[in-house]
Amino acid sequence: MDIEKKVWEVLLSEEEISTRVKELGGQISKEYIGKKLVVVSLLKGSFIFTADLVRHMTIPVRVEFMTTSSYGHGEESSGSVNIVVDIEKDLTGYDVLVVDDITDSGLTMKFVMEHLKQKNPASVKCCVLLDKPDRRKVEIEPDYLGFTIPDKFVVGYGLNFGDYYRNVPYVFVVTDKDR
Repeated sequence: MDIEKKVWEVLLSEEEISTRVKELGGQISKEYIGKKLVVVSLLKGSFIFTADLVRHMTIPVRVEFMTTSSYGHGEESSGSVNIVVDIEKDLTGYDVLVVDDITDSGLTMKFVMEHLKQKNPASVKCCVLLDKPDRRKVEIEPDYLGFTIPDKFVVGYGLNFGDYYRNVPYVFVVTDKDR
C-alpha cells in the first residue's frame, strides 16, 4: 500500500487527544498520590503518548523504557512477543504503570504485565491511548484508557506505518480511496 496516495481520515484530532491525555494525567495523579510510581513506556509506539501523559502528572514519577517486538513492519501482530530491551532497575515496592499506544490482541500488554509482576512491584496496571477490543485474543482490559476505536489500521501520534508517520499529531485511518 502506498500510504501517500491514499486518503487519510482523521479519527482523533490533536485537540481530542490533548484533552484526553490531560484528563488521564490528572486521574492517574490522584490515584497514585503518595505512592512510588514507575511509568514503563513500551517503545517505540508509546513514546509520544508517554511524554505527554507524564507532563500532565502532578506527582513524582520515574520513567523507564522497554522495547518489545510483535509487529515487524506489518499491520497485524505476529502473535509472538519478544522483549528486546528490558527494565534493569529494581521495581520492588514500586507501583508500575505500563503505558502503550494501542491494545488490540492484548498479547503484548498481557505478556509485559506478567513479566513485570516477576520483578516484585507493589502493583502493575496499564494505560493505553487506544483500545481495539474487537481484536482481543487474550483477556485484558486497560486500567486507564484514552479511546476505544473500531477495528481499523491507525497511524499517527506515535503509531507508525513502516516506521514512519509517528510524528503526525493526530490519529488517522488510511482508507482504500486514492487521493
